[in-house]
Amino acid sequence: MAQLNIKVAVQKFGNFLSSMVMPNISAFIAWGLITALFIPTGFFPNESLAKMVGPMVSYLLPLLIGYTGGKLVHDQRGAVVGAIATMGVIVGSDIPMFLGSMIMGPMGGYAIKKFDQLIEGKVKAGFEMLVNNFSAGIIGGLLAILSFLAIGPAVDVFTGWLVHGVDWLVGTGLLPLTSILIEPAKVLFLNNAINHGVLSPIGVEQVKQTGKSVLFLLEANPGPGIGVLLAYCIFGKGTAKKSAPGAAIIQFFGGIHEIYFPYILMRPLLFFAVIISGVSGVFTFVLLGGGLFAPASPGSILAITAVTPHHASSYIANFAGVLVAAVVSFLLSSLVLKMDKREDVTIEDAAKKMQEMKGKKSAVEGVFTGSSGKFPEHVEKIVFACDAGMGSSAMGASLLRKKVKEAGLSITVTNSAISNLTEDAQIVVTQEELTPRARNKVPNAYHLSVDNFLSSPKYDELINRLLEKDTGERVEETKAGDSPNHENDNDLLKEENVFLNMRFANKEEAIRFAGQVLVNGGYVQESYIEAMIERDQITSTYMGNDVAIPHGTEEAKKQVIKSGFTVIQVPDGVDFDGQNVRLIFGIAGKDGTHLEILSGIAVTCSDMENIEKMVEAKTARELMNVLNQKEAVSS
Repeated sequence: MAQLNIKVAVQKFGNFLSSMVMPNISAFIAWGLITALFIPTGFFPNESLAKMVGPMVSYLLPLLIGYTGGKLVHDQRGAVVGAIATMGVIVGSDIPMFLGSMIMGPMGGYAIKKFDQLIEGKVKAGFEMLVNNFSAGIIGGLLAILSFLAIGPAVDVFTGWLVHGVDWLVGTGLLPLTSILIEPAKVLFLNNAINHGVLSPIGVEQVKQTGKSVLFLLEANPGPGIGVLLAYCIFGKGTAKKSAPGAAIIQFFGGIHEIYFPYILMRPLLFFAVIISGVSGVFTFVLLGGGLFAPASPGSILAITAVTPHHASSYIANFAGVLVAAVVSFLLSSLVLKMDKREDVTIEDAAKKMQEMKGKKSAVEGVFTGSSGKFPEHVEKIVFACDAGMGSSAMGASLLRKKVKEAGLSITVTNSAISNLTEDAQIVVTQEELTPRARNKVPNAYHLSVDNFLSSPKYDELINRLLEKDTGERVEETKAGDSPNHENDNDLLKEENVFLNMRFANKEEAIRFAGQVLVNGGYVQESYIEAMIERDQITSTYMGNDVAIPHGTEEAKKQVIKSGFTVIQVPDGVDFDGQNVRLIFGIAGKDGTHLEILSGIAVTCSDMENIEKMVEAKTARELMNVLNQKEAVSS
């Protein structure tokens, strides 16, 4: 048990380090490109443009990491204090302070988080901004001084040891032996602590001096994984053999190495194949002078190509290292698969074991175990689920309920927050990003993912499948579950809450406007606005058909005073994650009293002709008439 706890702790630590670095990989790539192109030994030497190299690696990259680390701990205030604290280690050192920023960023976030917890509820009204600004400034300044005087020098010494250690490994020809640790660590999900905590910071320092670093290739090399998967394509059995070709494409071109881990766990002897393969690949990189000018993230052959220094010798070295690793891995893996006559562990069981080892939901586990589930023989209940159970799921349930009614099926269609799903849900419909959460909550249900709640073709496919299964008596009407206590619709959607010809720079501005309307109307507390922003970040509130329905999170339900709506017409549209939205319905729902009018809105918006009428409406009354007319029909 103690060993398991240690492993989980190391995994969490590695994941945290990764979460500080990964969001900023594009900045590393930008710096690497400028370095590779314009330094004196670069592809296009340029003394003026090369002046950016030093400040970017010394200031920009550490500050981004420190900012991100602070934000992970305590959101925006943690991010600002983390960046301030990071500045101390930057100024106090002559080397890029990546390790220092990974320390000071979270430390800054933690310090301001503890301060905020200490004063919570104790600041007098009107003094909040004063306290917030000065507390962040004072704490950040003190941490900057601490990092300048103590943390920076300590990290400087430690980094020096690491650099000398790597130089020694390279000089003695022992660097390839690092694969003995790295390859098993990848499968055990312990690699992030090594990769982002040690290899990347030292690699960046090497790039600053030589324009490239082989350290970026130690963990990113796709050769060992592709060799294993190709061996399964030829010598594997059953589901493993059938799934291996698709997994190989994802691993090699998509860079998701995690997808080959279950294949290793099916045959543990394959650990030796990937270790020897990794050693061979690194040896080839070192022998031919391979290296990258920035981290390759994800570890795709495409990403490696993009950050390879623009010299023929570098491309040859890097591709040769990947090829050698792939060939060695393929040969050894083939030998293992042909000689090992034991009963096959299923790929599904191996994938589940992989997820247990990872300690959290796997991004690729669904390739093997994330099937929709078994379609029930006799369907009695379908549940639409979203984060809060307030908006998108209610609209989706309304549309499917209408289709179920028209088909004459005796099936209950209701909606729910994912956290409130119960075992009696036979079919669960969710947005694609939320399906893993729903599957974890009710694993025995049949799960259907949709990306457009208003006009998904999957609704008709589901109805057709239900009709094929159904042998029972047809009914005239299908209930939705618990009947809400309806308020007067005039209290829910008022003419003064309809806004025409609005323009917004981005979706956040639009959501904040909708939230403020709900606040001004007495429907919600002020804090509900931030919950609307948070809900859209969890998964987009874009519903399809140019419609978005921003609303709060499940936790924000207690901030709703009474149910209400606002309708915002945006003729020119506003971007919601790549989708153009022309109608925005801001929603506050309490005790289900908004569901009837929301059902009418859903039916109305499922018809693009009605969308066009509302977008072209010249008055608030004209727009509401489109909604009211459709509601009368649907009811």
